[in-house]
Amino acid sequence: MKHLTILVPGGEGNNISSIVGSYKIFTRANAYRKEQGGRELFKIELAGTTKKVEYYDGLFSVKPHKHISAIAKTNLIIIPSLNHNYEKAVKANGSLAEWIEKQYNKGAEVASICTGAFLLAASGLLDGRSCSTNWAVADTFRTMFPDVNLKIDKLITDENGIYTSGGAYSFLNLIIYLIEKYYGRQTAIFCSKVFQIEMDRQSQAPFTIFTAQKSHGDEVVKKAQAYMEAKLDEKISIEYLSSKFAVGRRNFDRRFIKATGNTPIEYAQRVKIEAAKKAFETTRKNVNEVMYEVGYSDVKAFREVFRKITGLSPLEYRSRYNHDSLNS
Repeated sequence: MKHLTILVPGGEGNNISSIVGSYKIFTRANAYRKEQGGRELFKIELAGTTKKVEYYDGLFSVKPHKHISAIAKTNLIIIPSLNHNYEKAVKANGSLAEWIEKQYNKGAEVASICTGAFLLAASGLLDGRSCSTNWAVADTFRTMFPDVNLKIDKLITDENGIYTSGGAYSFLNLIIYLIEKYYGRQTAIFCSKVFQIEMDRQSQAPFTIFTAQKSHGDEVVKKAQAYMEAKLDEKISIEYLSSKFAVGRRNFDRRFIKATGNTPIEYAQRVKIEAAKKAFETTRKNVNEVMYEVGYSDVKAFREVFRKITGLSPLEYRSRYNHDSLNS
């Protein structure tokens, strides 16, 4: 029998739902396998560095089965999401990060859920590798772990026995993905139906809310950002923008990427598409009206950029998120 370790990080405020959800779905997969005449695949244990961890001001608590030091070897490790003070959470769980690295080097596979990617990255295992996490913490993650290839639009990454997932309850998609990998497609389909989790979802892009990175200290870039945001209805040339602020084009691009994590073109596109999303969510305007409002004159180009950023066409997005559209 294989061994599955679901970690219980120390420190208050961490997320209990990803611990409970992982435990329940894997337990059900084991039971289904037995019902089909097989044997349970995993021995499932919760492990941490303390006897009890409290959540939500003591409203809930989790008591791990074992201390991590009692687990000499495991086959799969699941790291749940952390609280929102990531630096503090990582420092408080340094021994967990070291244990994760040692177990991986012994052959274990590792899966991080949402902001659990911070703890996984602290182990050093993500350096030079791809990773996803909650889109809302992308800037903080890039600052703390610049050597990790963050793929924020990806719902799940799978690289060399290391898995990561997007934000919040998208961890359910990762668990179904792992169920299929270990138990097979039939068990994954069964669990997806029992827990009503959509299978084979690949992107968290439709859920992303673009928030401009402005905590940097580059005043020229801040002025350029403000200009782009104020001129949504215009098609802005990056050459014009760099000359307006008296910076060479290559240097302007370099400074912009360093400050925001996006090229100037990507930033302009994301600002415009975020405004378009809001219009589709809250008004009855058609695609052409919204397109012109955010500075596009070519429908094909607008649709391509919109789909690239959101994973949906403008009409699909409007149909999904506009209340009037749903009831028309």
